[in-house]
Amino acid sequence: MTATICDTRPCELGEGAFWHPERQQLFWFDILSARLLSFDATGPLAWQFDEMHSAAGWIDRDTLLLASETGLWRFDIGSGQRERLAEIEAEDDRTRSNDGRADPQGGFWIGTMGKHAEPGAGAIYRYLDGKVTRLYDSISIPNAICFSPDGRTAHFADTRRQIIWRVELDADGWPCGEREVFLDLRAQGLFPDGAVIDAEGGLWNAQWGAGRVARYLPDGQFDREILVGGRHSSCPAFGGPDLRRLYITTAREGIEHPDAAQGLLYQADGPVAGLAEPRVRA
Repeated sequence: MTATICDTRPCELGEGAFWHPERQQLFWFDILSARLLSFDATGPLAWQFDEMHSAAGWIDRDTLLLASETGLWRFDIGSGQRERLAEIEAEDDRTRSNDGRADPQGGFWIGTMGKHAEPGAGAIYRYLDGKVTRLYDSISIPNAICFSPDGRTAHFADTRRQIIWRVELDADGWPCGEREVFLDLRAQGLFPDGAVIDAEGGLWNAQWGAGRVARYLPDGQFDREILVGGRHSSCPAFGGPDLRRLYITTAREGIEHPDAAQGLLYQADGPVAGLAEPRVRA
């Protein structure tokens, strides 16, 4: 299956695709250009910030949680105003946020990384009820944060290490055991980027440099792929009224002479429905 172009606005680093279930609206980021993008019945929408943003969750119909290079923010969609909820590495101008997603218990996981992808410079945090807790450190490029349908397993990756891990969660959404390898993609030369899990527990992983999103079954077995015209596929999100449309961001970053297919938003109608993104407790 091959995805088609959904939005023609090129992104240097398209990321953080997110479907708001109450608004029935897609949002995504161009991290390096410090923009949040969307569209609705009126046409394309965009918000410009003074720092890089990378991931989102939803607090209510009109309010998003945004992750930026200095912390987490309450964002009013209508006015475009932000209010800081929590600082994350705000004192370190060498790092920024990257991949993030809400968990079924209402927490929000967010990864940080060096602005030049310095080895081991990042970490993964969880925000819940106003408090930020560091879960994992020494991460180079945090990605693939996603959760099983029952909320008892979290997945996350370090793109540089080419590994996706999984870890069991307790009833409140906290890791309660040691992480274990879910996918080791080194032998295949694949670099895991953003990921999302569907209603059947399949993990859809965008793979940087491979121009595809690959679906893996809960036991780690490869199932199928969706090809995209953008070489650097970066983040998938299920959306649409029945959550069967897969949106896929791509990036122009690192491509010396990008053609017109690079950095665009793509879409494909998938064979499996996704899961509605849970509300963040903020």
